[in-house]
This record gives sequence, C-alpha cells and structure tokens, in this order.
Amino acid sequence: MDIPIEDLSFEDALKELERIVGRLESGDASLDESISLYERGDRLRAKCAERLDAAQTRIEAIRLDAEGRPAGTRPFAAG
Repeated sequence: MDIPIEDLSFEDALKELERIVGRLESGDASLDESISLYERGDRLRAKCAERLDAAQTRIEAIRLDAEGRPAGTRPFAAG
C-alpha cells in the first residue's frame, strides 16, 4: 500500500500489517520485496503500538468506596 502510515486509522494499519505478515509467511515474495514488506510492517507495528499506548493512558478505572460503590475515577495504571 502506498498510503502514508501517518494517514492510516488504527484499524487500517492493523489490517495492512496482517496482510504483510500473511505475504511474508507465504514465502512468495522476493528477497527485496520481503525486506520492503518487513520495513513497512515494522513501522505499522510501531504506529499501532503508539496508538494503543495513547488509548491506554486515557482509560480510567472506577474507584470504589469502602462499601463497594463507585466513588469516582482515577487514571488507568497498567500492571
């Protein structure tokens, strides 16, 4: 695909990455094509990871009071 990675939505980037992985796994690409596919796939992977990280920082966890009732929110803290 010739669309700049920055212009792809997360979903489109993930679909293209899946197509690239399938093409590489098939073994039908020449060495030069495989290298180009791998390089674009790596950039797509990085973009998807960046978008997932950004989404994760926006997730809020519900705080519960002593009686187990929702008492507000706090920023999501990953594991």
